[in-house]
Amino acid sequence: MNVQPRHDRRLLFGFQLDPLTLDEVVRRCSVAIALRQPMLIGVLNAAKIVKARRDDLLLHSLLDCNLLLADGQAVVWASRLLKRPLPERVAGIDLFEKLLALADREERSIYLLGAKPEVLGAVKEAVRQRFPGARIAGSHHGYFAEDDSEEIAREIGASDADMLFLGMTSPRKEIFVAKFGPALNVSVVHGVGGSFDIMAGQTKRAPVAWQRAGMEWAYRVVQEPRRMWWRYLSTNTSFILLTIGELLRPAHPFEGAGSGSAASGIRHI
Repeated sequence: MNVQPRHDRRLLFGFQLDPLTLDEVVRRCSVAIALRQPMLIGVLNAAKIVKARRDDLLLHSLLDCNLLLADGQAVVWASRLLKRPLPERVAGIDLFEKLLALADREERSIYLLGAKPEVLGAVKEAVRQRFPGARIAGSHHGYFAEDDSEEIAREIGASDADMLFLGMTSPRKEIFVAKFGPALNVSVVHGVGGSFDIMAGQTKRAPVAWQRAGMEWAYRVVQEPRRMWWRYLSTNTSFILLTIGELLRPAHPFEGAGSGSAASGIRHI
């Protein structure tokens, strides 16, 4: 039985988002671990909202999450414009570090999956240095063949980790969790994207002033202009149009939104 406190969700762009602060999310994860309840965390930014409309796998992986959070200042601003306000942005990297601090404080175990071997090694060393109370129950780099996925999922399940962090890109991490979620045997699952690279010192996060201004995307464009400029131009334009559409006619919930159907079975097979 799930005894997590209830709260009203915010219907935005067809998704039911959880209006929680970063600290509230961490507290819920702590309870989930203590009770061995599943907590599959999904994060939404402007790019995912746009991509989910043409990627069914990504869409349904988001609908199956126990918590769906705004990882994008543009989503928070849109929620306020649409009179369905979210309290704050819950950035994936911030939640990753807060959950590591939780593992350090409560001596919980973690499994790290993703990135290149050398980057993963640097992340493990950073965790040992910064969060010594967190036990690394296992790890595997993200450059594995599809044929090895099942064996890696079994390894994660056998590790008895409390939390799984996936430093993999979308939709690969969504495919992995959707396919093997029931076998992973972990309470908290959080896809952290490029956070491994940041923690390993391979890439720099935008300065705080850029983050508060909702301009982290622009900072990434400055770092990688050839690869990023068109992606953000097209995505941001599409998101603005979607927001205008929401003002004129709010989208109905996607079928299955908020059901948590896949997540609810994470520990039971």
